Amino acid sequence: MGSEGPKAVTIHVTGFKKFQGVAENPTETIVNNLMNFVQTKGLLRAGVTLGSCTVLETAGDGALPMLYEVLESGISRTDTKNEQVIWLHLGVNSGAKKFAIERQAVNEATFRCPDELGWQPEQHPIVAEDGGISRKQETTCSIEAILKVLKNKGYDVTISDDAGRFVCNYVYYHSLRFAKQKGHKSLFVHVPLFSRINEESQMQFVASILEAMASTS
Repeated sequence: MGSEGPKAVTIHVTGFKKFQGVAENPTETIVNNLMNFVQTKGLLRAGVTLGSCTVLETAGDGALPMLYEVLESGISRTDTKNEQVIWLHLGVNSGAKKFAIERQAVNEATFRCPDELGWQPEQHPIVAEDGGISRKQETTCSIEAILKVLKNKGYDVTISDDAGRFVCNYVYYHSLRFAKQKGHKSLFVHVPLFSRINEESQMQFVASILEAMASTS
């Protein structure tokens, strides 16, 4: 029994395209380059697979079909009976100076500006059947353990209890519900602009998150 080894883990990653005020979204660059980055550098241990890397439209309701297509396609490639499936969503906080692991998402869409498909809800429940806008979904990832791993590697990272009310929170809420229904895990991480923390450092950080998520799942 003691020789079974670590459980196989498949991680799917998403980022976002540009949106109002952010002409170049660092998460689009990170996600587009991540597969080659981890494979070239051999950064993931045996048993950990980077399943897919997808860049989402920075939009809420209008992008839902695309979001769920991505979520469903991610699990359809995996034998979920023998593997832990994890979703890692990356978003940018243009005012941040450090990385932030988001503990939860709130059932409220209040967009400070129109999304990329022109939608700008105000105090709109993300999933009406869940009840009011104060309803929350919390990640089942071991975020304190993940934080410890990342800090031990020297990263400036914190845990946040507020993912905002824009598209990041919107996508995270749907992903957390989906993960709970399927027995998977979901985590959202906000990153700064490349002008705050350069691209190479952010790529290394995300690779470290993948390993930390796998080792603590």
